[in-house]
Amino acid sequence: MRGVLKYLIGGVAAVFAACGNPMEVTSPDGDISVKLCVDETGAAAYTVTVGGRTVIAPSRLGIAARESEFSKFEVASSRRSSHNETWESPWGENKSHLNRYNELAVELRDAEGMNNGVTVRFRAFDDGVAFRYELSEPDSLTLTDELTEFRFAEDGTSWSIAGSFETYELPYREQAISAVEDANTPFTFCVAGIYGSIHEAALYDYPEMVLRRAEGDLGFVSSLAPLPDGVKAYIAGRFTTPWRTVQIGHKAVDLINSSLIENLNEPSKIADTSWIRPQKYVGVWWGMHLGTQTWIMGPRHGATTENAVRHIDFAVANNIDGVLFEGWNRGWENWGSDQRFDYVEPYADFDLERIAAYAREKGIALWMHNETGGNIPDYEANMERAMARYAELGVHTLKTGYAGGFKDGYLHHSQYGVQHYQRVVELAARYRIMIDAHEPIKATGIRRTWPNMMTREGARGMEWNAWSEGNSSEYLCTLPFVRLLGGPMDYTPGVFDIDYSTAKADKGRLKWNGDNEHCCIKTTLARQIANWVIIYSPLQMACDLIENYEGHPAFAFFRDYDADCDWSRALQGEIGDYIVVVRRAGERFFLGAGTNGEARTISQSLEFLTPGKRYTATIYGDDTSSDDPEDYIIRSFEVTGGDTLTLELLPDGGAAVTFIPVE
Repeated sequence: MRGVLKYLIGGVAAVFAACGNPMEVTSPDGDISVKLCVDETGAAAYTVTVGGRTVIAPSRLGIAARESEFSKFEVASSRRSSHNETWESPWGENKSHLNRYNELAVELRDAEGMNNGVTVRFRAFDDGVAFRYELSEPDSLTLTDELTEFRFAEDGTSWSIAGSFETYELPYREQAISAVEDANTPFTFCVAGIYGSIHEAALYDYPEMVLRRAEGDLGFVSSLAPLPDGVKAYIAGRFTTPWRTVQIGHKAVDLINSSLIENLNEPSKIADTSWIRPQKYVGVWWGMHLGTQTWIMGPRHGATTENAVRHIDFAVANNIDGVLFEGWNRGWENWGSDQRFDYVEPYADFDLERIAAYAREKGIALWMHNETGGNIPDYEANMERAMARYAELGVHTLKTGYAGGFKDGYLHHSQYGVQHYQRVVELAARYRIMIDAHEPIKATGIRRTWPNMMTREGARGMEWNAWSEGNSSEYLCTLPFVRLLGGPMDYTPGVFDIDYSTAKADKGRLKWNGDNEHCCIKTTLARQIANWVIIYSPLQMACDLIENYEGHPAFAFFRDYDADCDWSRALQGEIGDYIVVVRRAGERFFLGAGTNGEARTISQSLEFLTPGKRYTATIYGDDTSSDDPEDYIIRSFEVTGGDTLTLELLPDGGAAVTFIPVE
């Protein structure tokens, strides 16, 4: 077959105007509805309504490939079904998930009788909608485009980063929907008081989707990351695309509390998950970004045997599970040239055997770090040898990195990149290794299917505060409503040395990066503590130099904090303004609150606490009587679920609270 294959092509608004019998599926609670229409010309489009109000106006559906040409389709069959289950995950913001939806699957066949077809499967949940394409074509296809559109019925406000196939480490933009030219997903919006976020779920063997302006001010079309030859994907004839998702809520925090992305992924493929466990960790990392340590062996080398033992001892003394070492392995001297690293052999001043044995003796998880520099062929040739070695040493956690461009013109977020990231996850599962990926492909819920995919970067993390304009408190109040809707983030929170001014340097404290004085932490110390709760990761780091934690009263929060939470809720907040999140681990609760550049007094009901129990609440908060961002208060008192907590936050400030049951 030759020409251009186009599934479900045609006009947009005209489709519904000419459609006398649209097919509809509604969420179980009846609030959200999706309609599909195929008109007499074979053109197809969908709409989404919430509470009877149209949010997504008639929007085209379709994909295109080289192999065949079609002019129109007809509905061959449609099937409806419902699903209602509760499933358990080994870890997560919540370990119990309600997966309830109504489904409409429409099979479309070529009206010319060439026996080619596609099924469009829609699911309507109480917290959003999703759809995907299921191809029944028996031959392989060369995908040249995806035609899926998202056309808004009216203008509103959006929060997003610019569309890029190479990086997610871009600043957030709050813009009118009509002002956006391109955006990566999650693309969060508010239209007429309805909050939503466009994203994708179960991204496998397919390029990522970026939204680009379609014809008209309020329309976007799916744009896929290309391969070097311009093809978007080479796919098997029988193929299922990722889900295109629209999470929906009546409050901004409803988006955070949604499980839609995970629900659209398949159950775990790892039978025994007993080795997969959340952790708190410290490590040799921040010093390299400050410029006080180096990845390369030399006078300021961070990953030395002496420093490793010191970090392991610190972890033991402070109820911390693991220690990360960056710059432990040979090859960092090649940075900027051929980007070749040795993923097995340590530098001479890092006694790997001794350190691994010492960590095992002390009950501390040793983390390995693999920076690839984007040299994917070299890493794939060596990663199994490396993982086998780590398993021998008792290492079950691996941080990967992909700083720099991929070789041979491949893009990070193309089909090539997606396939590589997945190969790493699946290989790691064979060796019982958990993955923390930096410079990753975006999170799309595969942690349900591959629960060793623990966390990833995928946004501007803490290191941006060491060598750039830094991350504002407004950014930190936006992050949970956009990037974290996809999944956990290894932001690496927790810097306690907030103010590194010249005055402090004159008192003997190191300045960061020499004279780079414009770099700073743009929050209070209390907000740094709160970020351990607000920015969810099952692998949660206390990222500062450990000497800044030693003997510090406020570090008691991290010692008490449990990264293995059972239940979480975003309690209140508005995008870019403020956020309050609570998590429960066992019988203890941990609350984090943060504000933007405005001072804020937050009243929070404690009705989430277990009824009939009393708790000791300990607040780690801003010292509102001081203008020093490192000043804080710690106070404790007893509370019950019938009480209301009042938190006074300074500009750029926050508060963290532990709730420990009274025996």
